[in-house]
Amino acid sequence: MTLHLSDPLSLGFVADRLDRLTAVLEREHVASGHIPGFAMMVARDGQAVWTGAAGKAREGGMPFATDTICRIASMTKPMVSLAFMMLVEEGRIALSDPVTKVIPEFANLGVYAGGGGGDAPFETVPAGAPMRMVDLLTHMSGLTYGIQGRTVIDAAYRKARLDGHPSLDGNDAFIAGLAELPLEFSPGSVFNYSVGVDVLGVVVSRLAGMPLSDVLRTRIWEPLGMVDTGFWCPPEKADRLADAWMFQPDGTLKLFDDATKSGSLRAPRFESGGGGLLSTIEDYHRFCRMLAGGGGVDGVRLVSPATLRLMTSNHLPGGADLTQASSGLFGDAENAGTGFGLGFAVTLDPAKTLVPGSRGEFFWSGIFSTQFLVDPVEGLHMVFMTQAFPSLNFPIRPLLKTLVYGALAESRGR
Repeated sequence: MTLHLSDPLSLGFVADRLDRLTAVLEREHVASGHIPGFAMMVARDGQAVWTGAAGKAREGGMPFATDTICRIASMTKPMVSLAFMMLVEEGRIALSDPVTKVIPEFANLGVYAGGGGGDAPFETVPAGAPMRMVDLLTHMSGLTYGIQGRTVIDAAYRKARLDGHPSLDGNDAFIAGLAELPLEFSPGSVFNYSVGVDVLGVVVSRLAGMPLSDVLRTRIWEPLGMVDTGFWCPPEKADRLADAWMFQPDGTLKLFDDATKSGSLRAPRFESGGGGLLSTIEDYHRFCRMLAGGGGVDGVRLVSPATLRLMTSNHLPGGADLTQASSGLFGDAENAGTGFGLGFAVTLDPAKTLVPGSRGEFFWSGIFSTQFLVDPVEGLHMVFMTQAFPSLNFPIRPLLKTLVYGALAESRGR
């Protein structure tokens, strides 16, 4: 499937400035070996105005293209968050409900108070507040990620492969594993990037009475015409799956996951709501068109504009940004002026980000360096995909935003 491109000038872009994207990315990052290759698209008012691709999608030289299938990792989270909010709109669940309403296995979770090193048992104290559904979406649940690598609880997550690993023996085994470990802190008090949306995926699956993949397929992918998104790559599409590379200490890339042998070619035992999906820029463009349309597009409405406004509002305590509220990942200076909503990061103050943009734009990324952004003020969105792990070694969003906003000839902001 090929994207139809509208005239950039008619939608307020300067065409040759958009072409800078390919030139800069290819010269500064592909040719230098920072990334193996990429595919990207830019749209306004739901219409794609530019696409670009360069470099290789496979070690053998297969070029990156707009239909290359990529591991989108944490760009899974917005889809699962949206599916949950669809159930909220139907009155099936509420953001204020305790997580134990659907996950009773969490009834006895305590907060870490000591121990856990070597064979020492964990010591806990009672949580100061119950874990609510909203805490799963905002990463304030007290859960964590093993990839944080800071605490003995993170280490226990890594040992048990609780970071949403596809080899986990299904939803119940995942929840049982989490129920054996303490929380990092009392729910609702601190932002700590976590497996919360993996738990949310289990909530969605249990409420709907079907696998998470079926919920997403019937409620989001099929209505939006997303034909290449899923938790695994079927045989008839295997020739479009990209390799994945890992950054080495010397800055070079090493093949990490060979597409011809990848676990992504098999259906996972555990469908990770926090990071398990594969997709393409063409499919994610369709998802972004719906978000840019206030929850609906082409006669298909997934959520109301009011629900999407709630999702893209800052939910961090006291209106704080991530530098003030985060206890680990995303607490660095690059996230000044950035809050967090229900499944998305949200720009609170563009001046503090030191990058062109709009108040209220929302976005997220994936650990393989994938990115997307939706700006309701300017009516634009962008999707960027590459396959270089981990994304912390390649903080590309400021550059992409600078180039995209620099290509605007007509601004709708102040």
